[in-house]
Amino acid sequence: MTKFKDHLGRPVVAVTGIGVVTSLGKGKAENWAALTAGKSGIHPITRFPVDHLSTRISGMVDFLESSTKGASALTYDLAETAAEEAVAEAGLDVQDFGGPLFLASPPMELDWHDRFALYNNGKDKPAPERLLEVARGLNSLDMFETAQFGCIADRLADRFGTTGLPITLSTACASGATAIQLGVEAIRRGECERALSIGADGSATAEALIRFSLLSALSTSNDAPEKASKPFSKDRDGFVLAEGSAALVLESLEAATARGATVLGILRGCGEKADDFHRTRSKPDASPAIAAVRAALADAGLSDNEIDYINAHGTSTPENDKMEHLSLSTVFGERISSIPVSSNKSMIGHTLSAAGAIEAAFSLMTMREGVIPPTINYDHPDPAIGLDVVPNVKRESSVRTVLSNSFGFGGQNTCLVMAREPV
Repeated sequence: MTKFKDHLGRPVVAVTGIGVVTSLGKGKAENWAALTAGKSGIHPITRFPVDHLSTRISGMVDFLESSTKGASALTYDLAETAAEEAVAEAGLDVQDFGGPLFLASPPMELDWHDRFALYNNGKDKPAPERLLEVARGLNSLDMFETAQFGCIADRLADRFGTTGLPITLSTACASGATAIQLGVEAIRRGECERALSIGADGSATAEALIRFSLLSALSTSNDAPEKASKPFSKDRDGFVLAEGSAALVLESLEAATARGATVLGILRGCGEKADDFHRTRSKPDASPAIAAVRAALADAGLSDNEIDYINAHGTSTPENDKMEHLSLSTVFGERISSIPVSSNKSMIGHTLSAAGAIEAAFSLMTMREGVIPPTINYDHPDPAIGLDVVPNVKRESSVRTVLSNSFGFGGQNTCLVMAREPV
């Protein structure tokens, strides 16, 4: 076995570029400074009216021009912005990437301005007739394309010169981690030397807010938005809907080394497990999450006592945080009380399809910088959850390995194990 092969004889997968956008800012520098300072990006919603809504706060990305142009336009802009930063950092051609694209993005719907355009013609006619009349008169495919699930990946593929058919996926809150897993597996199979994995979500629309509210999943702590997301706290009352993106350039370590690229970290292992218990709730015994964590550790060739830090899914919902604690305490036993376990969502909210990619990016930065971001708003510990959540203040620490968890609605659980350096 050479230094470029893992414990199973597969190519070692390195990260050579990282790009991030969240409500905390644009780019790694802005995000890392805010994240380690314990700053929250949660704020009152101004993008649409929130009168009479029970939740009026979010972690929306409002500083991009596309934020007022609909979910499809914003998701593309978020993905492109993160990818530009990642590809540039990797020292690759931003117009000729030379590898496949794996994009995690939200399910697509017609934006409201398009719906109004379709129905507002000839109000004296029945709605189906009005719809058909307008549709027949359209002279552009723009509206059609924005409602196609693969449209964003197709545009990104043209923009960055990726190879092959771009893959778009949606595995709920695990999507971003799944996009990374697909890139890792493609390199391991020898299908490519590099891959571009992106998680992007700009779908914090009024409809999304109402849907999650009807599930009683969102925090209603509107009076102090920056205090609303409080993972693992006794008084947690739901997650905060948010937007963001992250992109990773993945390469075989052999290819990265040959071209003199700077290696930012290693993707050691990926694990996934489906949960068929409920459309939104996790199985009470946490067995699928436990299996996903164990699968990631096995794939990485690491034991449970070789993980230095856990970037938790940590949504701030009563049930999910309880389930995650159960899964971690089952896998790591008594040692779990001494492993740092923090949640980036306490500051950026839940970025849905992008969450797994963003948290993987922050995990890689944690190892490189030797600083663990805190879990803020941890003022009322939950006695039933015995975790070292790095409460409220960052912690300097030499972190060699990270487990990053992503547990999604619908039962998709994906875990990533990353290392600072190749073994």
